[in-house]
Amino acid sequence: MNKAAFIKYGSFSHINESVLSELKRNFPEIAFDEFDLIPEKYSLDTAFILLHAFVEYGNEILSGKKKLINTFNRTDYFFRRRREMILNHLAGEKYLFTFQTQALFDASLPGTPHFLYTDHTHLENLQYPGYDKRGLVKKWINLERQTYMNASLIFTMSSNISESLVRDYGCNPSKVICVYGGSNVKADEEDNADNGRYARRNILFVGLDWERKGGPVLAEAFKEVLKVHPDATLTIVGCQPNLSMQNCTIPGKVGLDEVKSYLNKASVFCLPSRLEPFGIAFLEAMAHKLPVVATRIGAIPDFIHEGRNGYLVAPDSPGELAGSLIRLLDSEERCRDFGEYGYRLFHERYTWEKTGKSISDSMKSVIYREEVIV
Repeated sequence: MNKAAFIKYGSFSHINESVLSELKRNFPEIAFDEFDLIPEKYSLDTAFILLHAFVEYGNEILSGKKKLINTFNRTDYFFRRRREMILNHLAGEKYLFTFQTQALFDASLPGTPHFLYTDHTHLENLQYPGYDKRGLVKKWINLERQTYMNASLIFTMSSNISESLVRDYGCNPSKVICVYGGSNVKADEEDNADNGRYARRNILFVGLDWERKGGPVLAEAFKEVLKVHPDATLTIVGCQPNLSMQNCTIPGKVGLDEVKSYLNKASVFCLPSRLEPFGIAFLEAMAHKLPVVATRIGAIPDFIHEGRNGYLVAPDSPGELAGSLIRLLDSEERCRDFGEYGYRLFHERYTWEKTGKSISDSMKSVIYREEVIV
């Protein structure tokens, strides 16, 4: 039986499990060797990691702009050490192809078709309002660019990342394919049977990072919402900010099954992110027929169509955000129509089955063509 290698770095927001499952389903004739770099990082010399983190990010760490622990994965040293680990792990085996998610390492092998699936590029950060260019590291960008160049095909989760790969890294457009992504939370038919939920005026926020996901902006906007709809409620799932607000509930971090129950109870989904590589939470909201209010950044305009399944606002604009939320809470019919449109778009484009088939079909045209040539 042919073998292939699947190299990952942790869960990747549960994406890795879904992608690998689809690859196995579409390549039943292939045995997959799965290699997770997360456990391996703890075997590295901590002193060297700290030294290189300070050499490359010292000023930002000392000024408080970056946390030391968040710089480990973005050093030249750590990138090269991961490359060594991968080559050592894959040595001695013959693989039909290798596949990696994200560009935090280079898992390519000479003479072997290699594929990459990602939701972000480092240089795409420049497209976000207020991003500090000093956060970019030239060494890292060069290593990242080489990783893309070593891939036979690069699959992206959104059109803006496809554009960044061509515009910012000089990738051949024929090698870059937008295949989107799927949802981690499945919505059953009975989940969407309660149309009365739109009358509850319950706004739902789901995110682990309160600041980056625009939580403080939503809190300000909600105060304005209450002036028009005093019966409106705000539910914050995933994080636990220190808030004391009227009609606000904060369950904090919960499991995926519990997230589903909050989606079922919600009327509107709102995540006014300041920086968002993709945003699977939006897909989960669409799967549960929720209208969405979000920011006009990153991948979000791919799946939130203005005036069809939600409203898009500028980042850090509590007034504009409040206005969009009020427009939805004003009309149960509008909420229902938006929810139906988003539900259809989700099933037409954003399922792991569709993404997996798009990835696999494109890969087969490379793998088996190269097999014939050999």
